[in-house]
Amino acid sequence: MTRSACKAVVIGASAGAVQALLDILPALPAEGRVIVLVAVHVPADRSNALIPLLQTRCRASLKEAEDKEPALPGQVYFAPSDYHLLVEQDGSLALSSDEPVHHARPSIDVLFESAADAWGDALVGVILTGANADGARGLAAIHAAGGEALVQAPAEAAAPTMPAAALAACPQARVMTLTDIANHLSALTRE
Repeated sequence: MTRSACKAVVIGASAGAVQALLDILPALPAEGRVIVLVAVHVPADRSNALIPLLQTRCRASLKEAEDKEPALPGQVYFAPSDYHLLVEQDGSLALSSDEPVHHARPSIDVLFESAADAWGDALVGVILTGANADGARGLAAIHAAGGEALVQAPAEAAAPTMPAAALAACPQARVMTLTDIANHLSALTRE
């Protein structure tokens, strides 16, 4: 995908997410030109401690997504604990407390599928480490909509089940190391 074609990046991770995100998000510029949305499986009874942890190492601004908020370029939005994060057709964000998908709320599939509907071929989807199949169906939806599908190399992942499931559902996805994913996203998101 070319820099000018990319409008948004969606990232999904579960077990091992903290280290994977620490390898990727610090590579993003402070004034990026695309929207970045992240869904990480966080237990419902916990506040999302990821943002303060990651923000100290990132140049880009990180925040928890809010319902009906417009998604703005240069911002990294995280799905709140116990809510699905969706993208509306107008590019605004929506939160849902619908039933968990793959035992997860937020669900990576829900985010990826709604983002594919909103941004189609201007979207990049990234599946990182995790211990279930959440995100596999969503990554396939991104590829089917003409977007770019990236998967962390399962051999490198702390929990390879999620990347392996994503590759089974979307064999056309590009398999990359965390370093390569970070470099690729950095290039796509720069002004």
